[in-house]
Amino acid sequence: MQRRIIALAGALALVAVACSSGIAGDSSGSTATTGSSTTVAESYAGDTPAPEFPDGLDWLNTGRPLSLAELRGKVVLLDFWTYGCINCIHIIPDLKRLETEYPDELVVIGVHSAKFDNEADTDNIRQIILRYELEHPVVNDAGFGVWNTWGARAWPTTVLIDPAGNVVGSHSGEGVYGVVEPVIASLVAEFDDSGLLDRSPLDFATEAEGLPDTVLSFPGKVLATDDGRLFISDTNHHRIVAADAATGDVLAVYGSGVAGFADGPPGSASFFQPQGLALSPDGNVLFVADTGNHAVRAIGLDDGVVATVTGTGQQGRWPPAGGLAPDVALNSPWALELRDDVLYVANAGSHQIWSIYLQSSLVAPAVGSAAEGTRNGLLADAELAQPSGLAFDDDGRLYFADSESSSIRWADVTQEGGYAGVLVGSDTSLFDFGDVDGIGTDARLQHPLGVAHRDGVLYVADTYNSKIKRVEIASREITTFLGSRHGWRDGTDPLFYEPGGISIAGDTLYVADTNNHAIRVVSLPDGAT
Repeated sequence: MQRRIIALAGALALVAVACSSGIAGDSSGSTATTGSSTTVAESYAGDTPAPEFPDGLDWLNTGRPLSLAELRGKVVLLDFWTYGCINCIHIIPDLKRLETEYPDELVVIGVHSAKFDNEADTDNIRQIILRYELEHPVVNDAGFGVWNTWGARAWPTTVLIDPAGNVVGSHSGEGVYGVVEPVIASLVAEFDDSGLLDRSPLDFATEAEGLPDTVLSFPGKVLATDDGRLFISDTNHHRIVAADAATGDVLAVYGSGVAGFADGPPGSASFFQPQGLALSPDGNVLFVADTGNHAVRAIGLDDGVVATVTGTGQQGRWPPAGGLAPDVALNSPWALELRDDVLYVANAGSHQIWSIYLQSSLVAPAVGSAAEGTRNGLLADAELAQPSGLAFDDDGRLYFADSESSSIRWADVTQEGGYAGVLVGSDTSLFDFGDVDGIGTDARLQHPLGVAHRDGVLYVADTYNSKIKRVEIASREITTFLGSRHGWRDGTDPLFYEPGGISIAGDTLYVADTNNHAIRVVSLPDGAT
């Protein structure tokens, strides 16, 4: 995560947050500008023709390839993104808002330029389009041809093209709506006055058309209890499902199933793409990382009533600061762990782990400086990279899946002056990823999202490798336990598809098999699934 000064159309400037790409060899947070000055111009119309899309690329959400030439008369917004980047996820609401406000004047085109090998696969991009309910066209720029043509340097980068087909300007980072909406409004008015604006509707064939409903929709996390209960973050149905772990029978549902941010009884309360789960020691309160609402919620399991622990429904902004619940806004909380009346939150959007002290209501960063990176050291100085899974061992050491660094790391959060370090995976670069079993920093993973502990062993949802892996904590050796490629298959040689969460109860491992819309059950003694 970097602070960058950006200019749009040579007219607007601000500080924004972006993921450094590393593609151009620049991670310094340098200034990226478009245009020759920062004075407000009378017209935002460009004078440089936009380069055309190359032939031979895979297009999604369209039914056919598109060209900029056929979009003359429209304002076009290019969104350079990669689907594991939390900053790219954060601007999706801005893009949807712009599409709603300018339905016939604006065309958004997602240019997916993948960081991870797994993200370059067209079928995988299709799944993420469905997961985030994108309705605009997306082109798979796996070879970075479009990226290089436009000179993009960070995810996300947005570019505006005017109705005459000329480049207006670019913006790198979050906060897209406030920057580009005034420019779009000006372009619409200007080209409408000149008669060059085309408001004829466009009809694209989306990936969601004709797909059947599923019982679960992209479940992100799962929590199993020793008394036989199973709690599931039914992420894209915006609800929490409680089930009998032995039979799979549904016991209760919390949330209306419609995205929102409302407390109350189980049928009227609402969540927005919930992820991580944690249970109180007495088993009566279920805590929920309400990711899309940037909040932590609590479900009273006796009556099903949902309440907000902390969060306002809005994303916490830079620089991250703590305070007293419930008024502290989090930043894409992705996982939860509870220990000694402290609820630990993987605050993926600020690249930190936060603490919520339930007795005092204090909410504060516990691990990480909020700079994205791989640096180890004192808890406040360490650099994390989108932590997305948490698990304590029996001695109180916290392990976390640090997804963007593709590593499993640890933090001594219960010790004053504690440290953070790496268990397996690289600790030198956000681009050292792969699928290599081994010891310590010689091993490689690919965007892991889940971790669970039992008897000195960590089980890891190695998400982008679609595998479950096993780490011996003492030796730091990681080996593949289950899975070989993405797919669907039960038995002793199972296949998963981007599993996002795991949980252990007794001799059973439960897997949130996200892209298969299922919860899988694994016998730990023999691996049968």
